[in-house]
Amino acid sequence: MSNLDNKPQLSPRLRLKLGKEIAMGPGKAELLEQIDNTRSISAAAKRMGMSYRRAWLLVDTMNQCFAAPLVDTATGGRRGGGARLSPLGREVLALYRQAEQRLLDSPELTALSQLASSTPPDECH
Repeated sequence: MSNLDNKPQLSPRLRLKLGKEIAMGPGKAELLEQIDNTRSISAAAKRMGMSYRRAWLLVDTMNQCFAAPLVDTATGGRRGGGARLSPLGREVLALYRQAEQRLLDSPELTALSQLASSTPPDECH
């Protein structure tokens, strides 16, 4: 095994901006997945260790950045409220995850990783 095989690899974080807003990024993608799993913005936020308000603001930004909402919500009542991914939300999440994977598999990232230091900065001290 060569020394390059033991090196820490660079890991990209894909963020998609629309104007000044981050339309989609790793945290928003995870939030969409958690909303899909829990059918609730509140429960998704709790799983991610964030406030409901923060989660709602992220959802609101995503909903405004795309042609139609990524998350559909229902207000409370007898059966309670809830949230679910819209068909567009599912499509955007799938495309985002595909783009992330292509980036991870890219020869450019492999080449950049080979050029990176063998010791991450937090271990250099």
